Amino acid sequence: MNTIDTSQILAQIRAMSAAAQGTPQVPQVNGAGGDFGSLLKQSIDGVNNIQQEAGSLGDAFVMGDSSVSLADVMIAKQKASIAFEATIQVRNKLLNAYKEIMAMQV
Repeated sequence: MNTIDTSQILAQIRAMSAAAQGTPQVPQVNGAGGDFGSLLKQSIDGVNNIQQEAGSLGDAFVMGDSSVSLADVMIAKQKASIAFEATIQVRNKLLNAYKEIMAMQV
């Protein structure tokens, strides 16, 4: 007999309800509110790791490693490119928000 995890089902229902109403669902970080600075650092470190992995795959392919295919290298490079572009967009949004806040009259 299968057991049903009611808390998981309730969370899914709430997420679907929020999506149906058009309100964004804000994910929890580490089970709590989370620190913005640490979240940002983790994201940048993740992008850095993706870029380093793509670079090492490219180097291995150029050196003639038979376990690395061209498709693997191209996929890794595209992942790194997309992650970097997303990081740039987040940076631009943060700068725009900062400028708007600084332009507010107190």
